[in-house]
Amino acid sequence: MQWEDYRQSENVEDRRGGGTYAGLPGGRGGVGIGTMVVLGLVGWALGIDPRLLIGGAELIGGIGGRSAPTQETRQSSGPPSDEMGRFVSAVLAQNEDVWTKVLPQQANTRYQAPRLVLFSGVDRSGCGTAQAAMGPFYCPPDKKVYLDLSFFQEMQRKLGGGGDFAYAYVIGHEVGHHIQNLIGILPKANQLRERSSERDANAISVRIELQADCFAGVWANNIQAMGRIDQSDVDEAMKTAAAIGDDKLQKASQGVVVPDSFTHGSSAQRTRWFTTGLRSGSMQSCDTFRTNQL
Repeated sequence: MQWEDYRQSENVEDRRGGGTYAGLPGGRGGVGIGTMVVLGLVGWALGIDPRLLIGGAELIGGIGGRSAPTQETRQSSGPPSDEMGRFVSAVLAQNEDVWTKVLPQQANTRYQAPRLVLFSGVDRSGCGTAQAAMGPFYCPPDKKVYLDLSFFQEMQRKLGGGGDFAYAYVIGHEVGHHIQNLIGILPKANQLRERSSERDANAISVRIELQADCFAGVWANNIQAMGRIDQSDVDEAMKTAAAIGDDKLQKASQGVVVPDSFTHGSSAQRTRWFTTGLRSGSMQSCDTFRTNQL
């Protein structure tokens, strides 16, 4: 993936409190939260309680009943200067440039760029406490994406999904939730989930997540047209989408697969909907709410 010569987004808030990440994931990235991040990989992919990550409910306490550690927040001014921070900033800028063009053309809606918050361990968000154990998430009330970069390192080590475009896909997926918020789908879907049974709420969450995957594919279609990615990059994203399917993670963590508990979609569904957006470049192809076959 070509990103080094791309502009840097001004919409990154760097709140990392302890050091910077010297390179792309693959080296050390520990901030004493490795176990929490591993749990976060499963929580993010399985959506243990998707209302915490999407619906804006406040997170109470920590994982497994343990209280979350506290951390002093430090916010830098301007785009990050370390390599991984610059990578995230460039990917966010690519999303801004694509959606500034695509959203008015395809949805008759002006694009309002979200801010992306880089944090380490624990931080505050408009949805309550942000923790590394939650994985990357989009918070509708403050229209921000929250990301602890150690997630990428653990994603590579524990799930086998890695590479710069794989990480860019994760960011594109969270920006996809912001697109859903801008066009009014996310608020309506969340309201419907609140009135539904657990099984039905899970099914709605799957449709939300698969549409965000598809929107990430629409973004990828556009940067592919710019010559910024090639087939090997696409393969990275597909491998990652497959690695974080509900069925694969449930099989690995509990030995059985329970489709009614899916909240993000199976490996096949996630790769299918990302591919749908990638091939079409059309938001209209991403209507996961009007199809019976996901």
